[in-house]
Amino acid sequence: MLFTPITIRGVTIRNRIMLSPMNQHRAHDGFADDSLLVHLGKFALGGFGIIMTEATAIERNGRVAHGDLGIWADEHIPGLRRVCNYLRNMGATPGVQLAHSGRKGASQRPWQGFGPLNETDAKRGEPPWPLVSPTREALGPGHVVPEQLSLDGIDDVLRSYANAAARADAAGFDIIEVHAGHGYLIASFLSPVINTRNDEYGGDFAGRIRFALKVAEAVRSHWPQHKPLIFRLSSVDGHPEGWKIEDSVNLARELKRCGVDIIDCSSGGLRQSTALENAKRYPGYQVTYASQIKREAGIATVAVGLILDGRQAEQVLNEQHADFVAIGRQALYDPFWAHHAAQEFGIDPNFESWDVSAGWWLAKRKDGLAEIGLNGAGKVERSLRERTDAMRDR
Repeated sequence: MLFTPITIRGVTIRNRIMLSPMNQHRAHDGFADDSLLVHLGKFALGGFGIIMTEATAIERNGRVAHGDLGIWADEHIPGLRRVCNYLRNMGATPGVQLAHSGRKGASQRPWQGFGPLNETDAKRGEPPWPLVSPTREALGPGHVVPEQLSLDGIDDVLRSYANAAARADAAGFDIIEVHAGHGYLIASFLSPVINTRNDEYGGDFAGRIRFALKVAEAVRSHWPQHKPLIFRLSSVDGHPEGWKIEDSVNLARELKRCGVDIIDCSSGGLRQSTALENAKRYPGYQVTYASQIKREAGIATVAVGLILDGRQAEQVLNEQHADFVAIGRQALYDPFWAHHAAQEFGIDPNFESWDVSAGWWLAKRKDGLAEIGLNGAGKVERSLRERTDAMRDR
């Protein structure tokens, strides 16, 4: 199933492999440049079906860190269009993840410590900025205390989501994923731990999911009906009094009614880390969330988290746990993960699914290796010394 094409609404995707969104923090003022083209382009060359951008801020103050990709201005469209055109020309389906950091913004890049921006950061030209959240609770000591969103402020953010969706269409993206997990703005509204509002956007479950549903409606209203819409959720947040898998199932049912087609099933991130707090990690540790949401909410899902090789991914799909697998850090390690999985299954022995300029050379490489007793993966059929000696004796 991994390499079976699938059509969602009016978009056909060449396989079930999605590049998981991973922040690179290389943009300048939100603009897509050559680094993004090269970064995402290698995964299109590597055979991935859906190429999802990193978290792309719908507002300047909705960035996680300096260097975030942006879609808050029309000026961002041409650079994003250039990336989309290349990905599509390579056979991939371009997707954009729309994001708002909420109280987790104004942070350092992960490799700088992921703490709050401080005076040292400001002196080198990277100061903090104002944040918004459901309440005035800061992420942690030293972090910017967010402004509590008023009803008018919520309406402004909803308009920003709608406008970002329109820009995504203008740029040529075929899929939108709304980031509603990992403790960012939408997830903060969902959380019974963070969202202590007593108005229509807080309180009981119906109140806490209201913002997420309105985001879905705003995006769908400005996103063509033939294009799919994904929501990424933290299926559970790991807090004993927090968001549970049953909440995700119930939210997924409501999102489906709002025009959402797929749920991307991650977890954790209520506090600073995007990881599930106190979770034991093992290959496919989040697959059960995708399976339960798919089964009980009746919606397509993406399984993500320590999916390491093609056979593991194939098992996830064959056992009906999910409709797609998302590959993240493993893709950074091996940008040709999808092609290598096809080689592993023996379904592309002659490299025909690769870009022709690479596939031709790789087929020649395979033939050349066979002539000297090596198979296509470079494994020695008999010792290299023995083979070399035999060739010398000819």
